[in-house]
Amino acid sequence: MDTLKVNKNELAHRISEKVGVTKKQAEDMIEAFVDIVTTTLQASGEVTIAGFGAFLSKNRKPRTGVNPQSPQEKIQIPAVTVPKFKAGKGLKDALKGMSQNNPAV
Repeated sequence: MDTLKVNKNELAHRISEKVGVTKKQAEDMIEAFVDIVTTTLQASGEVTIAGFGAFLSKNRKPRTGVNPQSPQEKIQIPAVTVPKFKAGKGLKDALKGMSQNNPAV
């Protein structure tokens, strides 16, 4: 089974058709959304879309790891802030049971 992939260009096309705006306007909407989410997460904030999910940033503590090129060697992995997406109830419910209905998933 082929996997459906939607890239930024295809997303803009689908938004333009669904909402009735030009593709350029849809691209601008996507850019604005990405910018708002990025700047909010940089400020340690959270973007929540009810029923869909929440974008948030999470701090990972520094830790000791193993050098993949030299497994005997220990390395220090520094603390880092990473983006996280937490799916909302509506999205979870929409995907529930898909593996039962579609064995290829």
